[in-house]
Amino acid sequence: MSGTVQPNIADLRKEYSLAGLSEADAGDDPFALFHRWFSQAVAAELTDPNAMILATCTPQGRPSARAVLLKALDERGFTFFTNYESRKGHEMAANPHVALVFLWHQLERQVRVEGVVEKVSASESDEYYAKRPLGSRLGAWASPQSAVIPNREFLEKAHAELLARYPDGNPPRPPHWGGYRVIPEVIEFWQGRPSRLHDRIRFTRTPTGWKRERLAP
Repeated sequence: MSGTVQPNIADLRKEYSLAGLSEADAGDDPFALFHRWFSQAVAAELTDPNAMILATCTPQGRPSARAVLLKALDERGFTFFTNYESRKGHEMAANPHVALVFLWHQLERQVRVEGVVEKVSASESDEYYAKRPLGSRLGAWASPQSAVIPNREFLEKAHAELLARYPDGNPPRPPHWGGYRVIPEVIEFWQGRPSRLHDRIRFTRTPTGWKRERLAP
């Protein structure tokens, strides 16, 4: 761009020094560690601390990735909600192996998750859908997610028609919309450290529990 000084991308770097991650700090339960780190991200008032990159893949091996929001977490796995007919929905139906990435840059932390995905129960989807703002509930009906549409007005018209159709503000959950749960097989915690000697602790699920290992950065 004329008149604009472009940064040298190769020179962009930051020294990480906020914290470390020892085996004692990591413990033996990756869910307990994740809950602790997530609580700290919320306490730090980070923007969208529950944002995570979801990577999916077609049966032919063509990957795609996008940001989604974590909406529930328990010992079963990581739950998010979306349109079943979206690109990611079709890819997960054909290939249930997925990956997640949480990046909390201000805390110099990253969490990677690898696992398989399954749909949550209809009752779980109904319960979460009912808690959403009305505009979001109508948006789940109005948007044919990932499909080509003619213009912005197409969405706004559909949204307005739905608002008129449900004046009581209580639309039912669309049959094409609901939750997925990522059942983790691997959870890796990354803590930035000086000189790029970062801490990486990986937990791998085994028939007898979680196996903890330290990885080279």
